[in-house]
Amino acid sequence: MVLLGTAAWAGQECSWGRRALLWLPQSQALPGGVMAVSPALLLMDRNSLARKQNARLDKQSDLGWKLFGKVPLGENAQKDAKKLQKEYEDKAGRPSKPPSPKQNVRKNLDFEPLSTTALILEDRPANLPAKPAEEAQKHRQQYEEMVVQAKKRELKEAQRRKKQLEERCRLEESIGNAVLTWNNEILPNWETMWCSRKVRDLWWQGIPPSVRGKVWSLAIGNELNITHELFDICLARAKERWRSFSTGGSEAETEDAGFSAADREASLELIKLDISRTFPSLCIFQQGGPYHDMLHSVLGAYTCYRPDVGYVQGMSFIAAVLILNLDTADAFIAFSNLLNKPCQMAFFRVDHGLMLTYFAAFEVFFEENLPKLFAHFKKNNLTPDIYLIDWIFTLYSKSLPLDLACRVWDVFCRDGEEFLFRTALGLLRLFQDVLTRMDFIHVAQFLTRLPEDLPAEEFFASIASIQMQSRNKKWAQVLTALQKDSREMEKGSPSLRH
Repeated sequence: MVLLGTAAWAGQECSWGRRALLWLPQSQALPGGVMAVSPALLLMDRNSLARKQNARLDKQSDLGWKLFGKVPLGENAQKDAKKLQKEYEDKAGRPSKPPSPKQNVRKNLDFEPLSTTALILEDRPANLPAKPAEEAQKHRQQYEEMVVQAKKRELKEAQRRKKQLEERCRLEESIGNAVLTWNNEILPNWETMWCSRKVRDLWWQGIPPSVRGKVWSLAIGNELNITHELFDICLARAKERWRSFSTGGSEAETEDAGFSAADREASLELIKLDISRTFPSLCIFQQGGPYHDMLHSVLGAYTCYRPDVGYVQGMSFIAAVLILNLDTADAFIAFSNLLNKPCQMAFFRVDHGLMLTYFAAFEVFFEENLPKLFAHFKKNNLTPDIYLIDWIFTLYSKSLPLDLACRVWDVFCRDGEEFLFRTALGLLRLFQDVLTRMDFIHVAQFLTRLPEDLPAEEFFASIASIQMQSRNKKWAQVLTALQKDSREMEKGSPSLRH
């Protein structure tokens, strides 16, 4: 093998051949500066080259880093973790103790709060004056106080979460047991058990969601004898009417004599508008949502089934709650029968005389149960129609949280219209102390926009405390007497006073 190079390089720093040139005898130099190198010498040269490169790399890695430039490793070497801990404890005045494995296990929340890890006390940087001893001690005390407070907060939060988890588990267990009772005992023997004391108590506690739709259907009944085939017919007619109005045709104008095309078209437009405002936070009934077409079908079919009623604002909330618990055809059947009840028909057909009778009956029990609040409302001219209309029209599904509204529906299906007004009195009783300090405007605003965080148990306890009996007369008796009184007053000879 040969090494190519000039004789002048013998005394210079070549990339790898300097040591080879120094060891090369002069007599072995070839003409033209070409020198011969033995294989052993070349191998030695390569080994020395590798050692030299490693040494240079080691030298480069010997440099540490500070904020503003390189410093030798001795000034910023990485220290052992135990040594760092010992230095910190020496500075803090604590004895150095080896950590116990048990200290890393969380037991009874005896640990350093995560919120204080950024508050560890450190000495000031070297370029700043050291803290006075009094200031350092003061900061140490403040730090310890912050740690104690953080531990208390975290302990309280952990206890709250544990309590919530226990309540959730207890609720799930009770719901599971209730489902078995409803499916195995009550529903197979509905006709004989639905009015028993045991079933009424279960009803008050809330019907499990998995059987709620079935129970509602049985409780509402089907006095109108509506079938799935009738629903299909009404739905087909509604779709045909929608197509007719969208294309500007006149086919629908000849249908439903006595009801103008303008009224029918207004109902269809109102349905479209109201659906977009039905439970907007759920985003399931709006255009493109999974329940939009179902809700549209139920409401459209009802306008064809009862053109004399048509669509009234607020119906969409009732239909939506039913759709969440029943399939489309069964929801339509329950919806039609529910709106056929006397109270709902009075409100949705806007029978002013009958509506006033319901308000008068409500005030009888209002004065009986909450005399102080009743007097405050009278003083401020707060009449029941201001807040009751919205509650009755939507059966509280718009005013209350959905899960709470469903519980109200549960008992409403059991007790009928009386429970709607009892629920209203329960709400007024629950917020009685707040309402008595408000004026007309604030009361109206509060009752039309109830708090979203209503406590369910307190709410139903408030309802349970309401007595629907006045002077030994129950709701139905008071309502009947007022209706009779109203009819006779229309004739000009009132004969009943209570």
